[in-house]
Amino acid sequence: MSDQLTLFEPAPIGEPDSAAAQLRRVHDEARCLARQLPDGVFFGTSSWSFPGWKGLVYSSAQAQAGLARTGLREYARHPLLTTVGVDRSYYAPMPAADLREYAAQLPDGFRCCFKAPVSVTGFALGVPGRQTQNPDFLSIERLIADLLEPCAAVFASHTGPIVLEFPPFPRGRGLTPAEFNTRLDRFLAALPRQFEYAVELRDNRLLTPTYRALLARHGIAHTYNYWSAMPLPGEQAAIVPPEEADFAVVRLLLRPGTWYEDQRERFRPFNRLVEPDEAMRADTIAVVRRVLARKKRAFVLVNNKAEGSSPLTIMALAARLAAADAARASSSAVAG
Repeated sequence: MSDQLTLFEPAPIGEPDSAAAQLRRVHDEARCLARQLPDGVFFGTSSWSFPGWKGLVYSSAQAQAGLARTGLREYARHPLLTTVGVDRSYYAPMPAADLREYAAQLPDGFRCCFKAPVSVTGFALGVPGRQTQNPDFLSIERLIADLLEPCAAVFASHTGPIVLEFPPFPRGRGLTPAEFNTRLDRFLAALPRQFEYAVELRDNRLLTPTYRALLARHGIAHTYNYWSAMPLPGEQAAIVPPEEADFAVVRLLLRPGTWYEDQRERFRPFNRLVEPDEAMRADTIAVVRRVLARKKRAFVLVNNKAEGSSPLTIMALAARLAAADAARASSSAVAG
């Protein structure tokens, strides 16, 4: 199956085609793809409040603020969007009232992947160039208070893997890989086991065999990210094999060598694929297939800044995974 998208290109201006009609076609193709996917893979976007997704995820024009509050209900109806990233938890504690509002919009079994607060994972906080060392770096107590307790109280059935994203250390300051591993080891050992966790690195110096062994010892997953200053997911998988954990998280964020602000301006309003990356797609599917081959789970979270439109990237990835799975099944049948 080709991963070129054919049925749901946005209608030219002036054509009498409503967003609702376009969305029905999107759902038809997505439903067809979903039926062909192997069990255990969950696709989702990094967030959901994008008005430019009209006709791709949403059936009508809506403001960003409204989508942030109530857009999950329609988002979760998309046949391929079976998880979602919650980025706001990185910046501030999650109020229980907001979690209840999210839960009311989600079907049973739908799990969200939260980012742990930067107040816990950031070695230094503040504006670049004027950062100060964070006294709560790797604080279990702060993680519990700001995220885990609210999730346990009102959102436990919808809480998926929690991503522990470690931003780069300030230039000229920070921890050596050995120091980071020592502190991370103590932190992971103390994590409450009610939830699942995946570490995301933003400094490739930390991606070492020692780090791999540390994750395996604590039963913690690695996040295979596609990001400015990290190697591609396939290169990360060569150091931290995805089969070693019970699940894997893949986060597709930014083409290496590019930066958030530049891609945001180039790709708005996020309703088309601007810069497809075949190497990234191939790496992603290879990692996912390795995980699924062991009957484990793979969570693939896509940001608009990866290729221009995360829902369309997900459609392309799903088509590629379905084709690969069909080819594998065909080869097995011939061999049998």
